[in-house]
Amino acid sequence: MRAIEVTRHGGPDVLSYGTVDDPIPTPDEVLVRVDAAGVNFIDTYLRRGLYPSAPPYVPGSEGAGEIVAVGADITDLAVGDRVCWCDTPASYAELVAVRAARAVRIPDGVSDQVAGSSLLRGLTAHYLLDGSAHPSAGDAILVHAGAGGVGLILTQLAKRKGLHVITTVSSDEKAELSAAAGADHVLRYGDDLVERVRGLTDGAGVRVTYDGVGADTFDQSVATTGIRGIVVLFGAASGPVPPFDLQRLNAAGSLSVTRPTLAHFIADTEELRWRASEYLGAIADGLEVRVGQHYRLADAAQAHTDLEGRVTTGTSVLLPR
Repeated sequence: MRAIEVTRHGGPDVLSYGTVDDPIPTPDEVLVRVDAAGVNFIDTYLRRGLYPSAPPYVPGSEGAGEIVAVGADITDLAVGDRVCWCDTPASYAELVAVRAARAVRIPDGVSDQVAGSSLLRGLTAHYLLDGSAHPSAGDAILVHAGAGGVGLILTQLAKRKGLHVITTVSSDEKAELSAAAGADHVLRYGDDLVERVRGLTDGAGVRVTYDGVGADTFDQSVATTGIRGIVVLFGAASGPVPPFDLQRLNAAGSLSVTRPTLAHFIADTEELRWRASEYLGAIADGLEVRVGQHYRLADAAQAHTDLEGRVTTGTSVLLPR
């Protein structure tokens, strides 16, 4: 089959398009013909060696497609079922072997491209609101990168919970997308960001700041969060946050900081399927997922370049065919 391989740690140029052996499913796996593979920041962290990985390997962990074979022990899935996943290695390929316990059926009305490029982001947004923090109706939150894949979904889910949403973006185009997703206030990054957020919250600051950017925004995230609030650091698009003196949280208002990861909120199959059902159900109920970029599988390096350059909006999808 055709697939992408990471040949060594480094930039997007280490992504090589070629032929690898087809996967052979174990008794508890299904073999899926991939119709869409998602592109996520974690793929770039692994490619760079920021997270542990051992080249050569086929990257990617998210996708969607049709089951073409089932393992001997599987009784709840069948050939022809459409499924998606977000934690299966080697997803930048034409075929993927997915553990049945990690495969999620795609409901009618949700396309493979939407499911395959957004499940990871959708589940992330879900646990950010109901897991790593628990803002209540009426609370103000700040979402950095409001026009990104997580940001657009998080904003919509937050508005469904009755939250007051402030977002940050880097361009006029992204500001329009964030506003269309329901953000109450859309701000541009800048030195006066803390002052502007405080002004929008009568000086109190927000209840929760969601920061997937990292190094460039973390200090502002602490400063925009109100007394006894929480900073949820869930990504590092601009690089990892340097070592941090916890005593600063005292002076900032008895704040909390958490650094969650999705894997710990979907490790249990029942929890995975509960969160996935709520997210995919929301799409069927009108939540909009913007698939902003489409790439051929062979163009994975360009997809990584665009994502790391922070020029993408919504989700990005690789198309094997």
